[in-house]
Amino acid sequence: MRITVVGDVLLDVDINGTATRLSPDAPVPVVDVANIRRRAGGAGLVATVLAHDGHDVALVTALSDDDGASHLMRALSGVLVLTGAPLASTPTKTRVRIGTHSMVRFDEGCAPAPVPSCTAQMLAAIASADAIVVADYGRGITANTDIRSAVADAARRVPVVWDPHPAGSAPVAGVAVVTPNLAEALASARAGGLESSCTGAEQAGRYLLKRWGSGAVLVTKGEEGALLLPAADAAQGIPAPRTNVSDPCGAGDRLAGSLAVHLGMGLDLDQAATKAVEDASAFLAAGGAASLAVVADAPAPDGTQELRPATEPRPATEASPENEPSPVVELKGLGLLDPGDLHPHGVHLAHAVRARGGTVVATGGCFDLLHAGHARTLAAARSMGDCLIVCLNSDESVSRLKGAHRPIVSVEDRAELLLALGSVDAVVVFGEDTPEACLSEIRPDIWVKGGDYTPEELPEARLVAGWGGRCVTVPFHPARSTSGLAAALAKVS
Repeated sequence: MRITVVGDVLLDVDINGTATRLSPDAPVPVVDVANIRRRAGGAGLVATVLAHDGHDVALVTALSDDDGASHLMRALSGVLVLTGAPLASTPTKTRVRIGTHSMVRFDEGCAPAPVPSCTAQMLAAIASADAIVVADYGRGITANTDIRSAVADAARRVPVVWDPHPAGSAPVAGVAVVTPNLAEALASARAGGLESSCTGAEQAGRYLLKRWGSGAVLVTKGEEGALLLPAADAAQGIPAPRTNVSDPCGAGDRLAGSLAVHLGMGLDLDQAATKAVEDASAFLAAGGAASLAVVADAPAPDGTQELRPATEPRPATEASPENEPSPVVELKGLGLLDPGDLHPHGVHLAHAVRARGGTVVATGGCFDLLHAGHARTLAAARSMGDCLIVCLNSDESVSRLKGAHRPIVSVEDRAELLLALGSVDAVVVFGEDTPEACLSEIRPDIWVKGGDYTPEELPEARLVAGWGGRCVTVPFHPARSTSGLAAALAKVS
């Protein structure tokens, strides 16, 4: 499903550690940092969750050009990010956490920002979507008149779910559902003129339903579930499944994204709302927003840090019907792919990196028995740009190239091992004998291969040059090869 997320992005940072002593200069705990987790927040979290579910996601937003924005782009790998000119600095919210408890939070760059501009590509993404989520975090994207007009037009054709913010803009008329939490609903209703003594979700929701002109209002109430208020029917309470929650961050974003998906699949409003509440509960039970972070371990003595994806559960939704083939290959940070298919997220990763002026690097091969030579080649390739996409031969392709006794390792395991390397950002499996079709979709700026020949001798050289790319070779590492490793293993088997 093609889903466009419209809204403001934030950078959420968790500094996680332990505290076993007090500082000698003040009665405050000393935190020994174990890792730092960065993730896309706001509309970025909605987009990340939906991409993780396997949807084709475009994010219409405003993005700065500072260091925080570079962390956001890493966290948004696989999401097509469409943005106007850089504006204010990236809003960053940093929590210091000991175990599961937050000790303090620092907010930077969260002051009001000017209304951002938009591009034709941003408006086209809204017009072509099968469903739209508006995640308003009060940073101005929903105040852009062209974007508001495009969302209003789209609402006549496809479901639009609007997640509002007290500092944001009022939803455009005609959206399918608006999803304030109880505090937001009460604040918006009172700001609009409802008496300050109003404390009920139904009274506030009914008032907002009339004021906003939406098809329904879904007031979320945390562990109590939600209250659905359709324009033409009675209110319906939706209980939330009992869940052990250590961090409620991201529940509203998960709910809004799931609601748009289920409405886009044709479910009735009450069915879609019920499933969205269940999805939000399952999301929190699986770790919530923190499970989608990119992790930087605590700095080593030499000051270096290793970046890696956090463990990422895949929430169960109806986005992947049970009768579809079992997905087996993971695109780092984004869920699972079918072997043999060029998944659109691989293309979107390349587009997103190029959109911010980055360099896309790709390499390819069988990687049958991963060894140190491979690791060094991949690390060298990744150092040449801002992302590395590996084009991986399928099992059938390896057999045709290497013989019936190959591959030794299945494509599922080969892809998983590659993705475990910090140098690899995505893996795309292709079934042909050459990666040319795959390359034509990714269109890398640099194509890297190992060998002792010149770049001009590579069979892909002319193809890559066709879009202005170039080929680079890195030398093989002596005494490190798949054949040699297989022979050594045969001696001890």
